[in-house]
Amino acid sequence: MTAPVGPVRYGSWSKDKQGWFLGLGGGAWAVIGLGGLPMLLAAGTSRWLLALGWAPVWAVLIVLVAVPVRGRSALRWALDCVRRWTGTAMGWTEWQSNAVAGTAENLGEADLPGVLSGIRTHDGPPFGPLLTRPATVADHREHTWAVVARITHPGIGLAEAAARARMGAGLAELLEGAATVELVSVIALQIRTLPDDGAERTAWQQTQLRRTAPPLALAVDAELAAGMTSAGVRHEAFVTVVVPERRIARAAKDAGGGIDGRARVLYGVMSEIEARLVGPVGCTNVTWLDSPGLAAAIRTGFAPGDRAGLMAAALAASRDPRVAAALPMAAAGPTVGPEPERRHYVHDAWHSVTCTVLLPDKGAVMGALAPVLTPTTAGERRCATVFFEPINAAKADRLVGNESMSSELATEIRRRGGFKVRASHRRDAARVEGQDVQLAEGNTLVRVGIAAAVTVPGTWSITDYGRRLEASITGSGFKPLRLDLAQDSGFAAACIPLGVGLPRRRGAR
Repeated sequence: MTAPVGPVRYGSWSKDKQGWFLGLGGGAWAVIGLGGLPMLLAAGTSRWLLALGWAPVWAVLIVLVAVPVRGRSALRWALDCVRRWTGTAMGWTEWQSNAVAGTAENLGEADLPGVLSGIRTHDGPPFGPLLTRPATVADHREHTWAVVARITHPGIGLAEAAARARMGAGLAELLEGAATVELVSVIALQIRTLPDDGAERTAWQQTQLRRTAPPLALAVDAELAAGMTSAGVRHEAFVTVVVPERRIARAAKDAGGGIDGRARVLYGVMSEIEARLVGPVGCTNVTWLDSPGLAAAIRTGFAPGDRAGLMAAALAASRDPRVAAALPMAAAGPTVGPEPERRHYVHDAWHSVTCTVLLPDKGAVMGALAPVLTPTTAGERRCATVFFEPINAAKADRLVGNESMSSELATEIRRRGGFKVRASHRRDAARVEGQDVQLAEGNTLVRVGIAAAVTVPGTWSITDYGRRLEASITGSGFKPLRLDLAQDSGFAAACIPLGVGLPRRRGAR
């Protein structure tokens, strides 16, 4: 096998939901047809004045249903605005932590706002040779179970082309294995680039510092430490594996039932995922988070500045067992959640902007998202989460077949109508044919979604840093789409490693 010469390029992706004719689905065509029915009936009875008066109404309806505006139809925008105004008027958008109010009855129960309100965590039975108890995350809103791992990866920045191709193939093998098992619905990979708080370095210096050293040497050491801390960044990576209740229920019953039965089934999935992460993907360490570790990951997602205090407490607990370093799950979320803004999300002393990343038609090389994760100034945090949803073979075959039929139908209509078949039409037809060939060869169809966020202190201009995030996404060759009216949900998807992200659609399996 020869190593690839150039960079690894990914492409041949298609839209998540294809319209069966001219880009519109059956529901949109039904609304348009019913909207034009009165005009057709009036014309059939020679009531031309009524037909002429209804024509503008029908035209407005077509625009509302068929014309997309920043990723959503105008009708969808109107419905979302009405829902937001209703929630604001009824007081449903404001939130306060029970721990802050002094009403928390169980400190081990998660208390999170918005789309995370249905999250509950449980300690599973002992797992692995060290008999750790990873936390299982139950989402009662989506009826799913999840486990979270903190991973350490050397990155691909200094890797050779052959090593990059091998890691990319390892990720493909991981997704194919998840699709073959038919238990995993989503694998979420989250990367955070946050300011370095210097907690570990400070603890090391305090134990290694010689007080009898010359004052000038101590001053130079303190100045260098302050400069490194202010300019340094730290990377964190998490992998979240999500399994729906409907897929795990029968296997969990055979494993003993209840929460422990579901945890035992998840442990089997975790072992397979960990083997592929450490092997082909190239991770050097995979740690499945227990309840205190998961609480710290959630808390630092909402408040990046709290990591220094949590790490200092952990280091102090390693020296003094009387120090309580474990963060309770009830204190993992924010203290208060004010009414979400239209263009950004406020959480405690921080605010964030979240954008979805639209994949370009020309494809992208491996590592193209690196500028999105690069802060533009000290104190800024960047997060990006990639959601992989493996699709089973039967559903993938049906989706590709429908898309192939739609492509052939559109091409035939253009040819018979005398319209020119443009290069983009031929490219889409070739892409569909390539997907059909790869699917026939046994490859897996994967649904992909990317959410990126920037978080800065509340005293900084979030408008400026939101523009910087969009500029970084554009400069990487992708297209940003600001999640207006849904910034709180977007923040949960991009910054909190609980697997909340891709919306569930009716009929999805």
